[in-house]
Amino acid sequence: MTASTHSPTPKAPARGSRIVGVGSYQPDRVLTNAELSRIVETSDEWIRSRVGIETRRIADTETVADMAIAAGLDALQHAGIDAGDLDLIIVATVTAQDRSPSTAGRVSAGIGARNPAVFDINAACSGFTHALAVADQAIRAGSAGTALVIGAEKLSDFTDWTDRSTCVLVGDGAGALVLQASDSPGVGPVHWGSVPELSHAVRIEQPTLQFQQEGMSVFRWAISQAAKLARRTCEMAGILPEDLAGFVPHQANLRIIEPLAEQLGMPRTITARDVVTSGNTSSASIPIALAKLIRGGQLPSDSPVLLFGFGGGFSYAGQVVRTPAAGTPPGA
Repeated sequence: MTASTHSPTPKAPARGSRIVGVGSYQPDRVLTNAELSRIVETSDEWIRSRVGIETRRIADTETVADMAIAAGLDALQHAGIDAGDLDLIIVATVTAQDRSPSTAGRVSAGIGARNPAVFDINAACSGFTHALAVADQAIRAGSAGTALVIGAEKLSDFTDWTDRSTCVLVGDGAGALVLQASDSPGVGPVHWGSVPELSHAVRIEQPTLQFQQEGMSVFRWAISQAAKLARRTCEMAGILPEDLAGFVPHQANLRIIEPLAEQLGMPRTITARDVVTSGNTSSASIPIALAKLIRGGQLPSDSPVLLFGFGGGFSYAGQVVRTPAAGTPPGA
């Protein structure tokens, strides 16, 4: 094995990091509820009433790495940053088919990066908010100056299409953001943890390697506990929920998202409901939804947004971030 002849320049510790670009990728194929009703015993009314999903995107030939690369390139273009300037790439995924190389390693090669640190994080549905926290901490410590953080999933590869309790949920896709060191921190403290007694509630395990979940256990936890944790995340960032411009929770189920937003008391806050057209994309759901809101002009520049993920493991993580500031050059 030959070592790289290029060594990254050590970075000075930063006060924090800011999001300077966001991107996403979703497959072209749209799977409707009507189509699902021809595969498994279900109906459009049954699915909408229970989870709020109308359509989802399903990858045919695209791999997890393909989608991660596309989302990463989209975010880099939005940020106006060259892949060669990246010091760190982290990919959150629970559906990578290969143990090695990491998906982040494949992304690095696919986007033409120079020699960033690369690794994957597996924290299922809260994987992206975990990855964002690690990237922010690396920048604060001086281990990186510019980072690409991606959530990418192909849940359709691990789905039992005869199980209507799970197959109606899943979607495929990837979302990404670019972070840079900043003297004006735009990523708040992470509030993360786990619920050991629910560690088996969401799983993809031997021998079937198919997505399974104890849906009612997850639902009861989310309705009774998630708002408390999300509120604490806001407190750690020094902001009140009602002062948020946006709320982007994991897009698990509309019957979880809407009560959670109501419990937090955010009458003027835009709450992401991308699950309706994208389905549950696990670790990709938060960055896809965030990218759509920002790129679609639905969130003002330099405004506070609460991200909060929860799911398999059973893990949760959240932070308040600020949207990219209009007209602000990278690194400012």
